[in-house]
Amino acid sequence: MLSSDRIGRYRLERRLGTGAFGVVWLAHDDQLQAPVAVKVLAENWSERLDVRERFLSEARMLRKVRSAHVVQVYDIGELPDGRPYFVMEYADGGTLGDLADGDLALPDVLRLTALAARGAAALHESGVVHRDIKPSNVLLATAPDGSRRVLLADLGLAKSLAHASGLTLAAGSAGYQPPEQAQPGGGIDERADVYALGAVAYHLLTGTVPAAPGQVVPVGRLRPDLPPRPAHAVTRALEPDRERRWPTARAFAEELESAGEHRGRIPLRRRRAGRRTLLLAAGALVLAGAVTATTVLVDRGRAAASEVTVEDTTGRVGVRVPAAWGGQKQTGGWDPAALGLRAGHEPGLTVADDLGAWGDRDAEAQGVFVGLVGEGDVTAKVDGIGHDECRYEGARAFTGAESTGRVRTWADCFHRGETLVEAALGPAGGASRPQAYVQIRLRGTEADVSRVLDSVRVTA
Repeated sequence: MLSSDRIGRYRLERRLGTGAFGVVWLAHDDQLQAPVAVKVLAENWSERLDVRERFLSEARMLRKVRSAHVVQVYDIGELPDGRPYFVMEYADGGTLGDLADGDLALPDVLRLTALAARGAAALHESGVVHRDIKPSNVLLATAPDGSRRVLLADLGLAKSLAHASGLTLAAGSAGYQPPEQAQPGGGIDERADVYALGAVAYHLLTGTVPAAPGQVVPVGRLRPDLPPRPAHAVTRALEPDRERRWPTARAFAEELESAGEHRGRIPLRRRRAGRRTLLLAAGALVLAGAVTATTVLVDRGRAAASEVTVEDTTGRVGVRVPAAWGGQKQTGGWDPAALGLRAGHEPGLTVADDLGAWGDRDAEAQGVFVGLVGEGDVTAKVDGIGHDECRYEGARAFTGAESTGRVRTWADCFHRGETLVEAALGPAGGASRPQAYVQIRLRGTEADVSRVLDSVRVTA
């Protein structure tokens, strides 16, 4: 907690986001008469020298990069209690995540992605690889002429390219993470960011987060009106083999720019009800074997009270959720090995208000994951799951219109009063197949959980 309404010379207006390692505030610089974003190291990490150094490293890397397409750092300092903070430009126009519903015009997608790639190229030329480029980490800011600037943000996972070839820890976000970045010890270079940029373009074009590397549904199949040249550009960026990708972010940007029309202004942010993305850090909830991270410095509005139905790409898995959860979806399937079952690729989907926060126990999220299971005892696996940062509420039997199963619930999770549900479902009537594994995160009641579970549909 802060003991005053000021940090240095900056007058605090409201909190924008909270994560595992820091808090971001919207503040006002009274001397320059301008809004700024102030990031402060969280109190619970103030004694960890390694976390403090990582926090300061982000500020130094941002400051080192001088680009119109990378968030700029203006100032750095310490609170009276010794916690560091740094001051950044404030992005008032939202993020590319607000536009990632598949309805954006092709020229706008190409231009926006190209500008983000220009930002990545500036990072690479400064000796930095980002490692977590995604729509919610690409901010939009209003320029003096009313147009929108594209700003690459969040270097919390960034590393020096000089050391990236020897990285031993996996990092990144599901759908945007290249295969070499998902494997410990794989070593990465700037082509890892090229893959993520390709995934950003894919998401903007289709409204869907790409599946795992090598399993991505061709972009032209989901966006039939896409001409061959931009389809090829995105497909090449998403090559699992980095030797076959665009060699640099700059080369990818140049191809996107020459493949489409790039005149006019970036469109104003279209507000999507029900999303409030926070400052997050890497977490540990199991979701298709992925660990996620993201940062956004904007607020979102309230959701409508309606519901939405989501299906995976095969049409074999579906679920109905509150519209407030329906901000983003990933429908390309999952690997049951994440649950300790036999490895393979099975139909599955995730729908959440923020996919970047879904796998992060230090971030707020509401949503559901549903995965079909071909073989194995799902109930036994669900019974073996534990969540130490939650209060176990017990297990119960569930009987719905189309399925029955076992449901286990945890309350007061992750210091925020969130509810976490794990469920193993099978068809009503006693049949043993198909089975489904379901995970739900929400702030709601048992009735809300039952309503979602009752809507789950899986077919063999």
